[in-house]
Amino acid sequence: MATVANTYARALADVVFGKHLDPAATLREAQSMAQLAAGNRELREVWEAPSIPSDQKRALLDAIVAREAISGSIRNFVAVLIDHRRIHFLGAIVEEFEDELNRRMGFAEASITSARALEESERRGLESQIERLTGKKVRATYAMDPAILGGAIVRVGSTIYDGSVKGQLERIRERLISG
Repeated sequence: MATVANTYARALADVVFGKHLDPAATLREAQSMAQLAAGNRELREVWEAPSIPSDQKRALLDAIVAREAISGSIRNFVAVLIDHRRIHFLGAIVEEFEDELNRRMGFAEASITSARALEESERRGLESQIERLTGKKVRATYAMDPAILGGAIVRVGSTIYDGSVKGQLERIRERLISG
């Protein structure tokens, strides 16, 4: 599945950059279509049914595109997935597409968890530190978890930077046990 999702995500990103489309708007539209398909079992069944002709599936797609004001590029992309019987990969493809756009535009997604709400100046400072660490522009999402006691935990991709008080206490505990 990962190979299929990666292949289609890269192809869609090629279209976005080749046609100079707005990456953020295209991503929103792709996410909207993926959410619509994920949330509607009957729609998925129609699009995935081999007994229903492709032209009828595309007619349904065209009705949705008109109603939701989806661009021609995303319409055509979803039509290709339907025609090649890959529509069940749409959600995974859209996730990979977002990652591919971020890579090509030099962005890193960061998930930051702190014990309390951070002020704007604290957020900017933290984001600039992450930018220095990663060498990329940062798009951060924030969450609060009082259980970490203080500090912050930053996740960038599969890398975790634990600057929480709870994490520091755990590391001290481990040193005391092993020492």
